Amino acid sequence: MAEERATRRLVIALIVGGIMPVVDTTIVAIGLHRIGEDLGADVATLQWVSTVYLLALAVVIPVAGWVQARLGDRNAWILASGIFLAASVLCAMASGIGELIAFRALQGAGAGLLLPLMQTLPMQRTPRAAMARTMAVMSVPISLGPVIGPVLGGLVLSALDWRWLFLINLPLGAVGLVLAVLWLPGGRSGARTTLDVIGLLLLAPGLVGVLLALSNLAGGTGAGEVAVWVPAVIGLVLLVAFVPWTLGRRDPLVDLRLLGVRTLRASTVAMAFLGANLYAATFLLPLALQADQGVSVLEAALLLIPQGVGSLLARAGAGRLVARWGPRAVAISGFALVAVMTVPFALDDGTLALVVWAVVLFVRGLGLGVVLVPIMASGYLDVAPDRMPHASAFSRMAQQLGGAFGTATAALVLAAVTTASGTRAGFDAAFVVVIGICAAAMAASLALPGRQGVAR
Repeated sequence: MAEERATRRLVIALIVGGIMPVVDTTIVAIGLHRIGEDLGADVATLQWVSTVYLLALAVVIPVAGWVQARLGDRNAWILASGIFLAASVLCAMASGIGELIAFRALQGAGAGLLLPLMQTLPMQRTPRAAMARTMAVMSVPISLGPVIGPVLGGLVLSALDWRWLFLINLPLGAVGLVLAVLWLPGGRSGARTTLDVIGLLLLAPGLVGVLLALSNLAGGTGAGEVAVWVPAVIGLVLLVAFVPWTLGRRDPLVDLRLLGVRTLRASTVAMAFLGANLYAATFLLPLALQADQGVSVLEAALLLIPQGVGSLLARAGAGRLVARWGPRAVAISGFALVAVMTVPFALDDGTLALVVWAVVLFVRGLGLGVVLVPIMASGYLDVAPDRMPHASAFSRMAQQLGGAFGTATAALVLAAVTTASGTRAGFDAAFVVVIGICAAAMAASLALPGRQGVAR
């Protein structure tokens, strides 16, 4: 009973302190226009406010396991939270676009430590049979963040200055820090471990190169442009070089040998497709509402609330569904529901009533609410507790890369078809891409364990 209470307190502390870094992946995007007007920045420069956050987040993710081993659970979390909150204050105080971009990079670094720790810490203390239930709780901020971000950003900007997009992190962050001090265990403090510096110098810029290329592609830069193919080639070369280096290490930065574990490998692939689906749709839905329905930015943000509500409600029963039917069946069913509920957007001719949008988004949210739990829980089933930081790194990197790829693909199709056939045809084609990603995710989910795989 005491152990269950301690785990419950740990989960609460992590959710309270960890939800804002997830929300920050999307909340700032809705305020870029106003930031540009205030700081005198053009669109090309403004996109770095969002891009640099995601790049810094991806770079730091592989280091989270080393920081945890070096400092201990509580100290690692407090350090990461402190970096994120301090950077939030600095972003709010920025007097120029250059300062804001630099502080957003620091904020992304804090988030890159927080997000893997938010997955690793509870799973290291959860029995195999309860992993799905624990992950159902921990996945709430992870899955709701991209939906809540635009909504919260729209509400903030409707009444306050853009600087409050960063300052709203402080209340929750402060409470999260207090709870961390009180409820997080020390654990592993002072563990003897060395940082794989060469591995980091290969993996970090490799991830940056690939993500930067995908980001530029999503921003409208042609695939043949230098800004796309140069970082893509450099990034891929570094990532390929990382493989033999890390396989020869006894204590690597990210243990690629763990991909030999079938459940983790299947979870990582499925997570990449989930990230592609989630971020591509998050990119398209507000734009489609404004272009086809003529609603304002705030109204578009508010219309996304039903999807978040559906996702939250589904989360309550996701753990029980996985326990009864197994990760494979639940993930496939969830992705199928998401695909079906995306079809109306692909067929919309501009006459789809807003109330229908809301209902469809709510049901779509139910599907999103169940898919994350079986995918993430599966990744930890056959991994020893001391290797779970590596599993978390795979999960977060897969979601980041998948999200960047999905957004870039949707943006590319939207731009190409819009140029050829008009705006409405462009959105129809882009939503067909999202449906295709759902189908690929269903295929990838076939490799997840069934009910027997969880029970053994």
